[in-house]
Amino acid sequence: MEKLLEEFSLGLFFWQTILFTLLLLLLWKFAWKPILKAVNDREEGIKNALQAAEEAKKEMQNVTADSEKLLKEARAEREAMLKEAREIKEKMISDAKEQAQIEGDKMIKQAQVVIESEKKAAVADIKNQVAELSVEIAEKVLKEQLSNKDKQLKLVENMLDDVKLN
Repeated sequence: MEKLLEEFSLGLFFWQTILFTLLLLLLWKFAWKPILKAVNDREEGIKNALQAAEEAKKEMQNVTADSEKLLKEARAEREAMLKEAREIKEKMISDAKEQAQIEGDKMIKQAQVVIESEKKAAVADIKNQVAELSVEIAEKVLKEQLSNKDKQLKLVENMLDDVKLN
């Protein structure tokens, strides 16, 4: 440090001070304003970016809330659709059961009518067969009874007696 003090020159110090002051004035005049403007612009840009980030965060929260709301609405709509589908399915099943019951009753009634008509036809057929057999038996009995003249007279007398009595 002593060496510095020994080599100290007042003229050199004076010129260095003037040059330093001149440099500061030039910097202040030409560089300081653009540097401050750049710093202020940068600061403003950071503030705007932070504000935009905050707004984006709020927007994201709103979008999230809207998404949840839409999701709830979609779930409710899905549940309503499933409920409606279940009701339609149950109605279709009950309608099908009812229709099947009606068709079954109809078929049973038709079968009963067919059975009754076949029963009547069978009874009529049996009556016809019984009548034919009765006629054949009566014919054979009458032939046998009428083959003999004494038996014929006796039969006529019995019939006349029956007619008189009634």
